[in-house]
Amino acid sequence: MNDIQPHAPAELEDHLGYWLRRVSNHVSGAFARALQDRQVSVTEWVALRHIYDRPGIKSGELASSLGMTRGAISKIVDKLEEKGWITCSAKPEDSRVQMISLTSDGARVVPELAEVADTNDETFFGCLTTVEQSVLKRILLKLTNAHKVKDIPID
Repeated sequence: MNDIQPHAPAELEDHLGYWLRRVSNHVSGAFARALQDRQVSVTEWVALRHIYDRPGIKSGELASSLGMTRGAISKIVDKLEEKGWITCSAKPEDSRVQMISLTSDGARVVPELAEVADTNDETFFGCLTTVEQSVLKRILLKLTNAHKVKDIPID
């Protein structure tokens, strides 16, 4: 008979992924709830923030930068238009191409929502020193680059 015992598995708490997921769930969940209180989804916020930085962005470029299909981005664009935060206009030289820009209301709401994000970060990461926050960010960026993580967290 073979009396060799299998190697005991590591404790759950020994896995970095466990801790990363645990923190991530709380950070992202609290942010989603704070946005929901303002009738905004995380996806809408991310799209608004991208449009804020790229006035006149084409809908296809927005879809690509967010890792979404054109159909999915179309739904988000429709919601943001209904809220009066963006406007879509045809590109003068090609009417098939939609250019997206913020309205004055959209330009006003982005900094307000950014404050929600800042508050959420402060709530969760304020216990870390500035140096620790910088180190954490560098480590997360290193992991993102090493694993070629391209998708943007939108849900």
